[in-house]
Amino acid sequence: MMVDVPVAEVAEVELYHAKSYWTKYVFSQDAKVIAIQYGGTAVAIGLVGLVLSWLMRLQLGFPDTFAFIDATDYYQFITVHGMIMVIYLLTALFLGGFGNYLIPLMVGARDMVFPYLNMVSYWVYLCAVLILVASFFVEGGPTGAGWTLYPPQSITEGTPGSEGGIILMLVSLALFIIGFTMGGLNYVVTVLQARTRGMTLMRLPLTVWGIFVATILALLAFPALFVGCIMMTLDKLLGTSFFMPEMISLGQQLEYDGGSPILFQHLFWFFGHPEVYIVALPAFGIVSDLLAVHARKNIFGYRMMVWAIVIIGALSFVVWAHHMYVSGMHPYFGFFFATTTLIIAVPTALKVYNWVLTLWHGDIHLTQPMLFSLAFLVTFINGGITGLFLGNVTVDVPLSDTMFVVAHFHMVMGIAPLMVVFGAIYHWYPKITGRMLHEGMGKFHFWVTFLGAYTIFLPLHYIGLQGVPRRYFEFGDTAFIPDSVTTLNAFVTVVTLTVGFAQIVFFYNMWRSYKHGKVAGDNPWGATTLEWQTAETPPGHGNFGEELPLVYRWAYDFSVPGAKNDFIPQNMPPGPDTNNH
Repeated sequence: MMVDVPVAEVAEVELYHAKSYWTKYVFSQDAKVIAIQYGGTAVAIGLVGLVLSWLMRLQLGFPDTFAFIDATDYYQFITVHGMIMVIYLLTALFLGGFGNYLIPLMVGARDMVFPYLNMVSYWVYLCAVLILVASFFVEGGPTGAGWTLYPPQSITEGTPGSEGGIILMLVSLALFIIGFTMGGLNYVVTVLQARTRGMTLMRLPLTVWGIFVATILALLAFPALFVGCIMMTLDKLLGTSFFMPEMISLGQQLEYDGGSPILFQHLFWFFGHPEVYIVALPAFGIVSDLLAVHARKNIFGYRMMVWAIVIIGALSFVVWAHHMYVSGMHPYFGFFFATTTLIIAVPTALKVYNWVLTLWHGDIHLTQPMLFSLAFLVTFINGGITGLFLGNVTVDVPLSDTMFVVAHFHMVMGIAPLMVVFGAIYHWYPKITGRMLHEGMGKFHFWVTFLGAYTIFLPLHYIGLQGVPRRYFEFGDTAFIPDSVTTLNAFVTVVTLTVGFAQIVFFYNMWRSYKHGKVAGDNPWGATTLEWQTAETPPGHGNFGEELPLVYRWAYDFSVPGAKNDFIPQNMPPGPDTNNH
């Protein structure tokens, strides 16, 4: 019976036990509490980003209508909205939120390996968020240089927020990276060193694989952004010339000499493209588990899925300059980066085929997690197809800096991951709270969000193909912009406001269900992974009671022929009613 479960080599480490309310719920070293803190903070700052997008859309849809939005405000809204959504919301939510909650539970650990460091990582992240918000209250407001922060524009006079705003942005980013590094070390070491007996790497749920590889990417990619932030801060405060060339600004010869703005672009996008997969890979892993559970079928091609995650992570470091085709690079470099961009589509497409084959002949239950998973699948395919166009130099050059790029980026990097976020919350909310979310409100939330997202971003593809540039405050009577664009912009603005306000139903559902929701039980979805096999729901301190679980099989034993139930938990030993995997 113990043939697949090795003997314990190391005794369990004694957990830190909280001694007061403050050390239990505020300065907590429990990964589950830290996960909720990360998630709550990320959602709060994400709502700020949502409001900023409304303000931008009001200007685009109804120009010269709202006196409280001027050009300076508009560029500041663009910059802070982009940075919030990519870094402070999605990265923090997937890695800090889902990573902290799910990794120890799914690998069968008591907690993260370094609980105190884990706690500090959250508080550093919170400081980074507060410093970002503080930039709204300094003279000149936050930076309006665009979320990519390209110098020399970002730190020269005349750009909104070029004094205090840009400094606070750079300091906030540097702090975010420091905080993430603390948390990231926890995620990697916990997966490698704290797995319970029998939990081999090839028995890990794909959720853990996605977060694990994404964390490694972040640990390798974030330093490029970190040094870029430090160097730009020195250019601004001390007059160094890392990125600032010899130039004249507002009629005055500046003291800078010899810097390279293109160097910053390379540093930024060396971080920036892996960042896409830092968000995407956890989404890939989570959606794989959701599809398997709610289709009652084992994931198709598990090992292929694992290797696809690893290969995507590796290739993500050799495609960054496809964001820089219009920067004047040598055509041979354009050929190289276009080729690697198309190559990285191969393992990504393999994952899509495997998801579809997982659904094939499955017993599909159209629960809220499954609906959001299917929405992710459709959205990711659509966004990926437009990415193939933009990855090709000859197509990208005329489309670069048009609304087509905005549409593609939001479909792949915004809507698709958010579908997974919602699906994951609906899936794991019963484990976190012990209550089920209301199904009727969940269905309403899904259809408004999914159809609304397409109603917003499909028209933007057309607007981009008309040559309409992004990041423009207003177009006036520009001759090349047809009337249809003006009409569509107004329509998209109305839909954006509607979809945004519809999220109130989601938050009300979470609050109401926490108080009055149906009691979930230990395993309402009939899942196999270890987080659903805890002694109590929600899991207590230490996750698994007196004894850690022993793992005998992989995470996807659904509908096994001859088995008593249509699922076999990972910790169920082999017997007459089960097959061992």
